[in-house]
Amino acid sequence: MPILIGAVFGFIAWFLVRYLVAGIYTVDQNERAVKTSFGRAQRLGNATILDDPIAQALNEEERERYKYPQVKVIPPGGPYFKWPWEKVHKISVATGTVNMAYDPEQPSANQSGTILEAVTKDQLNTGLTGQIRYRVSERNLYAFLFGVKKPFAHVMGYFVSVLRERIANFEAPDKTPVGNAVGEAAAATGISINDLRKNLRDLNEHMDHECVSSEARYGIVLDASLITGIDPPVEVESALAAINTAHNQVSSDISLAQASADQKIVQSRRAVEIETLKAQAEVQPLRRLAQELGHLKENDPAALRAYVRNVRLALFEGANHVYREVKL
Repeated sequence: MPILIGAVFGFIAWFLVRYLVAGIYTVDQNERAVKTSFGRAQRLGNATILDDPIAQALNEEERERYKYPQVKVIPPGGPYFKWPWEKVHKISVATGTVNMAYDPEQPSANQSGTILEAVTKDQLNTGLTGQIRYRVSERNLYAFLFGVKKPFAHVMGYFVSVLRERIANFEAPDKTPVGNAVGEAAAATGISINDLRKNLRDLNEHMDHECVSSEARYGIVLDASLITGIDPPVEVESALAAINTAHNQVSSDISLAQASADQKIVQSRRAVEIETLKAQAEVQPLRRLAQELGHLKENDPAALRAYVRNVRLALFEGANHVYREVKL
């Protein structure tokens, strides 16, 4: 009898330690948790990810494919308790950084995850370097935990495919006014690698915009992509450097010629303005004199005749010879 009682108490103690005490857990500050009961996550009624604003980035086809349920997220803190038939899935939501060439399924790919290759529109195989900043979405933990088997691999594959498509079809935006000779020369000798290097900011912004849907697709937010380097193949690097040097020389010569022409145009306009002002300065006194004589004639014609006689006398005094017209 004592043995049976001891066995019962031992079983009770083991049960309490194994299933009750072990059922107490906490969630760290950088973690979020989802609890499942017999494999089913605790859901928020019938709400789906389509009811969340993050689904606005999905098109109609994707809205049907990624219609994930919204689950109850356990915030940091505790202690919390779970029953033996329940399981807690903890996920870190801290922001992480990874090289954009990293392949989660094959780490040795892309030169051990250091350089990502892509082909430009003029068939040059370039090497891209940069980083991706990401974090797990607290608003779509179902997709990360249960919707996709390897969500990070999916996100990296999606990012690389979008980036390679953009590199293959990239065209530099036309920011040069029409008729600008420098812009026309640059367009005539444009090279895709040069265009990409000059527009890295636009390229990064395009990638951020195109990858907004990753949160609704896979439960991972791509906070930012930072492409830092675009390098040409080694065999064409010297030729590309020579082309760039020649292009820069042509652009410099065109700029100098245009600056010289603009300077001459400005000087010509200034000369015309000066001569116009001189003519106006000479004409203005004559106009004022004509106005005064007109008023004098209206008010006292005799005074006008006297004024004309005095002007003639002054001219006669300064003249050496006087020729008078005589009618025969």
